Amino acid sequence: MTSPIIGHAFVRSAIAPMFAEPRITAAQVSQRLSGHPVYVLESRPAQWHRVRGMDDYEGWMHDGYFMRLVDEAPVVATTAQDFALTYVPRVSLGVITRSERHGMRALPLGAWLDLDEEIVDGDVAALNEMDQKFATEPDAIAQSAVEWFEGTSYQWGGITPWGADCSGFVQTIFNVHGVQLPRDAHQQALQGTEVSRDVLRPSDLLFFSDQPDKRITHVGVALAGDRLAHVSLGRGGFALEWLGDSDDPYIAALAARFVTARRVL
Repeated sequence: MTSPIIGHAFVRSAIAPMFAEPRITAAQVSQRLSGHPVYVLESRPAQWHRVRGMDDYEGWMHDGYFMRLVDEAPVVATTAQDFALTYVPRVSLGVITRSERHGMRALPLGAWLDLDEEIVDGDVAALNEMDQKFATEPDAIAQSAVEWFEGTSYQWGGITPWGADCSGFVQTIFNVHGVQLPRDAHQQALQGTEVSRDVLRPSDLLFFSDQPDKRITHVGVALAGDRLAHVSLGRGGFALEWLGDSDDPYIAALAARFVTARRVL
């Protein structure tokens, strides 16, 4: 059953962590970025709120990270996308901005700018231009995976080139190309259609498990030439792998954990 919405808010920090529990020492489960709308589902003492993002992922966020817009309950909401498009015209492609409210700040890929933010360095795209800059095509997605996330460190719950986990990396890359995927790897493994390893094409998703029950615990993006782009704790962050490299113990172990591949485009 879907929780009732008691308010709307916008993230005001460059990155706002979502936690598993309403305390700052809890595990980070995901992130929302500047300008992203969230639905407020529940409020607790000490200014903690259970929120839901546009991807329907839920977690706890302190209200220091966001600006509350609506307090009355219940709220009859429009779609999350309509809510976002009402307020947010530009998307960060890695930018430094200046404004009266925020001063100077850096915004990661996917963050949304305030109307009054002046671009100091970097680039942005209007929401209605994203499909021109980021085509919804397999080769384009595979190329972006490398271009935007090469050098990224592993961070549990992260979704940006400043720090990401495996499924956060996948979700963000597909999202900027106009393809909405769920947040977690086991949810992503239910998308699209299953394909065999021997017919993989760029942007197909490869799923792995380190659990006896084969529950999905890792995901990466297929590249041409039997290669894989992923963000891995074992590699410390983003890595490019050649899956045919049987002499590499890490690759051999990864291959043994392979469960399925899915094509979402």
